Amino acid sequence: MNEMMSGMSMGGGPLVMLVFLALIVVPFWFIFKKAGYSPWFSLLMVVPLLNILMLFFLAFSQWPASRGRP
Repeated sequence: MNEMMSGMSMGGGPLVMLVFLALIVVPFWFIFKKAGYSPWFSLLMVVPLLNILMLFFLAFSQWPASRGRP
């Protein structure tokens, strides 16, 4: 019973966390790179509340990659 309460009863807890981390960080890595920002900003997408602010930043800022286009 104590194993079920610890949250590790299914096994692979750290592995599952790494998979979810990769599913979040990798797409945003490419989004930030294509937008002209440092791809390292994608690591901020795993920080609660800061990820929402970063989405608003991406949505409403002038991207450096599109500044040369009309």
